[in-house]
Amino acid sequence: MCTAECNNSEDTNSSSYQLQLVSSMPMRIIVSMGITQFFVWPFIYINVLMLVTFSRKQAFRTETRYILFAHTLLVDLIFLLLTDFVVLISYSDVLMPMVFCIPFCILMEMVTLCTPLTITAMCVERYVAICMPLRHSALSTSSRTHTAILIIWIISAVKPLVDVIILASTVSQAYLSQLTYCYYEILTPEKWHRYMRGFLCIFNFIIILLVELFCYVMIMLAARAASVDEKSAAKGLRTVSLHMLQLTLCTMEIICPYIEAIVIQLDIQVYLSVRFFNFITFNVIARAVSPLVYGIRDEKFYTAFVYHMRCGQNHISSEHRQSNPAQK
Repeated sequence: MCTAECNNSEDTNSSSYQLQLVSSMPMRIIVSMGITQFFVWPFIYINVLMLVTFSRKQAFRTETRYILFAHTLLVDLIFLLLTDFVVLISYSDVLMPMVFCIPFCILMEMVTLCTPLTITAMCVERYVAICMPLRHSALSTSSRTHTAILIIWIISAVKPLVDVIILASTVSQAYLSQLTYCYYEILTPEKWHRYMRGFLCIFNFIIILLVELFCYVMIMLAARAASVDEKSAAKGLRTVSLHMLQLTLCTMEIICPYIEAIVIQLDIQVYLSVRFFNFITFNVIARAVSPLVYGIRDEKFYTAFVYHMRCGQNHISSEHRQSNPAQK
C-alpha cells in the first residue's frame, strides 16, 4: 500500500524502494534482472488476458465484483509495467530529470494506493451481497461502482499531490532541476516528511484492515446464524481471507525499510539479497494474488478466461458450429 517513503532511517539507507539494485558484481545484476523479468512478464500476460476476458463478456461489465476485479487487474498491470521500467533504468544506471521523475513517482504512488482501496471495496461488496442480499442489487449497481472507482483514484491522488506541494515549498530550485533516479524518496528529502509519511501509511493500513476484519466477522456471524446460504457464506469468507492476505503482502513493505536498515549495517551483500527478496515478494508477487482470488476461483470467470486463452482453437470451433447449425 505504501511505497518506501515510509522509511524514516538515515538518508544513506532510505532508498529501500529504489529499484537500483546495483552491485559491484555484474553477475548479480544480470541474475537479478533475469529473475525480475521472469516474475513480472508472466503476471503482465495473465492480467492482460483477464482484462480481455472481462471486456468481451457483457455480464462481467455490469456486475460490481467483476468491475472491481478488472480495476484491480488494470491497476496492477500499470504498476508492474512502471516497476519494470524503473528496474531497467536503474540497472542501466540512468539518471533522469527531476521534472520527469516527479509525475512518474506520482503515478506510481497512485496505482500503489489504489490496490488496497479496491481490495477493501471488494470486501465491502461481498459483505453486502452475503449479509444484505435483498439490498445488494440496489446498492451494487455499475454506476455506483464506477463512482466508487473514481473516488478511489481521487483519494489515491491526494497523498502524492500533498507531497509534491510540500516538496515545492521546502526545496530549492537547484534540487528540482537536478538529475536523479526515479524513486519516491526524491519527493520526501526531509526526515520529518518521511516520519509523517510513515505515520500516515500505518494509519491507513490499520483503517483498511479494520474494515476488512469487520466484513469478515459479519459474514462469519451470518453464516453461523444460518441466515444466509452456507455455501455462499463459506465462499465469501475464503474470498475475504484471501483479500486480507493480499492486503498484508502489499503492506509488508511498510516494515521492509526498517529490516533493511538493520541488515545493511551487518553486510552489504546480505542487504542486497534481502532487498531484492522484499521487492520480488512484496511488490511483484503480491500483485499476482488478485488473479488467483477471483480469476481462477470464480468458476464463471475462469471458464471464460480459459475460452479466451485458447482463442485460436475456440475460434475455429465456433466458426465450425456456425457453419453447421444442425449441430446446435
